[in-house]
Parts: sequence; structure tokens; C-alpha cells
Amino acid sequence: MARAKVDLRALTRFPLIKAGDDLAAIVWRRLKAQKLGLEAGDVLVVAQKVVSKAEGRFVALETVTPSPRAKMLAAQTDKDPRVVELILAEARAVIRQRPGLLVVEHRLGFVLANAGIDSSNVGVEDTVLLLPEDPDASAARLQARLAELSGVAPAIVINDSLGRAFRNGIVGTALGAIGLPALADLRGTPDLFGRPLQSTEVGLADEIASAGSLLQGEAGEGQPVVLVRGLDLAGRPSAGAALVRAGDRDLFR
Repeated sequence: MARAKVDLRALTRFPLIKAGDDLAAIVWRRLKAQKLGLEAGDVLVVAQKVVSKAEGRFVALETVTPSPRAKMLAAQTDKDPRVVELILAEARAVIRQRPGLLVVEHRLGFVLANAGIDSSNVGVEDTVLLLPEDPDASAARLQARLAELSGVAPAIVINDSLGRAFRNGIVGTALGAIGLPALADLRGTPDLFGRPLQSTEVGLADEIASAGSLLQGEAGEGQPVVLVRGLDLAGRPSAGAALVRAGDRDLFR
């Protein structure tokens, strides 16, 4: 899986994305403009925000009527009750809460703050953006469209910056993936001394997502897509959903 050299390139001068845009076509134009193209084994790390924008996952807050529960949680967390209503609609369960923070289990299984709902870099007043309906399906559509345009089907990782239990700071994390072993099973692989690994599974898509986020940035960089070239992607492909730990195997909740 490891290589001596891996090349990462951010796609620059990326346009602002609107609902209904052909995101894959825009990515392909920027790849050609930077004379990068696509090669077998390439991975594209695509920020969740541009995927959600292209898929029209905007919600105007004026259209949201908060429930009594949303109003109660809003008072406890100092949040807009309309935003809390959307968080509850996207969540399976509320995990933790305190002023300024509402951590939930998203309907897709991710545990994260505010169900991933965000207003930064949305560009429309009093409007928020939800996560993609199905990030793995979004990744599959991007891959298929890029294969149609370029003749090459790159692996796709859709990433977002999430907090982590017991650790400070956000880090790039894979929400959706296709074309690579998102969860790479190294059990049975020999170590330096020939002893087989017993329990090692690598969150490869998360590692790629985090590497991509170094170039994407967190503020006004405007570089939502990163090309990763030179990785060894050997192994059985798995989707981003493989990275979500099942509840009956979670020792902390």
C-alpha cells in the first residue's frame, strides 16, 4: 500500500459551484487546464461542500419551522432553533450537547457536530448546506461521469473536516468513496520480521481525505479538489460506508 513517492496537486482557479452544475465536467476542465489529465490509479479528493452545492443541498432557514424539541435544544446550546430542527432531521440520535455544540449520530452513521450542517462558504444569506444524501452514490456518479469524459475512471474520495472524540482539532475524513479499498484489510500481511499482522485494518480513504485537506484548506483557499497520484490501491475496493463502526462494536457509546 505504501509508496516511496506520492504526488498531490490541488486544482486551482476552481469556480464557485451552483445547484445543478456538472461538477465532473468542471473538474475535468481544470485537470486539462493544468495539464494533469487523468491516469489509471489516480484518486480525486473532492470536498463535500462542492458536492452538496452541485446536488442542491441548500436549505433556506426561512422555510424551516422548529419543533418544540428543537427549541428546547436550541436554548440549551445557544443555536438557531431552525438549524437545530435541520440537525434533528438529519440525525439518528443526539450524542452530546453543551452551549455552542450539538454532537449527533448522522443518519449515515457518522458521529459529528451539527450533523455536518454548515453556513460557511455557502454564499447565500440565512441559508445552510446539508451533507450529500448518499456520499458513496455521489462518488460513484462523479467517477462514472469522469470516465465518460476522460476515458479513465479515477478513485473518488469525498471528504469533510470532522472533529474527533478525545482529540482537539478537525481533520479531513472520508464521507464517501469508490474505486479503492476505503478500509484496507492488512490482516495476514507479514511485518518486518515475517510475523503476520493480526488485527490491522487501515482507514485508507480517511488517510487520503486528510492528505487532500492539507491542500484544500479550511477557509477561503478555493481549492476543493485535489489530485493524488502514485498511491498503491491494491486490495478489494470498499465504499466509504465501510469506515463507519457498527453500534454493536462501539465500546464508547
